[in-house]
Amino acid sequence: MLGLWRKIHRTGRVAEPAPPQPAGPQPEAARLLGGSVQVRHVDAGSCNGCEVEIGSAFGPVYDAERYGARLVASPRHADVLLVTGPVTRNMAQPLRRTYEATPEPRLVVAVGDCARNCGAFAGAYGVAGAVSDVVPVDVEIAGCPPRPEAIVEGLRKLTGR
Repeated sequence: MLGLWRKIHRTGRVAEPAPPQPAGPQPEAARLLGGSVQVRHVDAGSCNGCEVEIGSAFGPVYDAERYGARLVASPRHADVLLVTGPVTRNMAQPLRRTYEATPEPRLVVAVGDCARNCGAFAGAYGVAGAVSDVVPVDVEIAGCPPRPEAIVEGLRKLTGR
């Protein structure tokens, strides 16, 4: 056991360097958050493809937490709503309530093509619209589903790290 501890101590921390900072402007409200955001994920009616990628983005490989983004269980503790899927008729009012329960300054990130423009579900009878039709959106992340790198890049725009 002591030999293993010595090897760990000799090797030190091994990690890939962080990618360059994302290009583009940072939303004004993100500057007020001071480089750290608490994120509440809301599934507004997705196929769960984006949820798998969000899980990867916060997992050990992509580790979104090292850039200052942390998942929380309540919108009352959140700074950011990470919304996936087209907004279904049944989820329009809960999404509005979740948005209103999030304290100011609050930001909304639409993750995936379905959240941005309803994607493959456009025109479906149970779809109320895209996320921007229900609540104001600050950052959009394209893809069906978006890669974990894209999700982390979108979150880095909010943290500034």
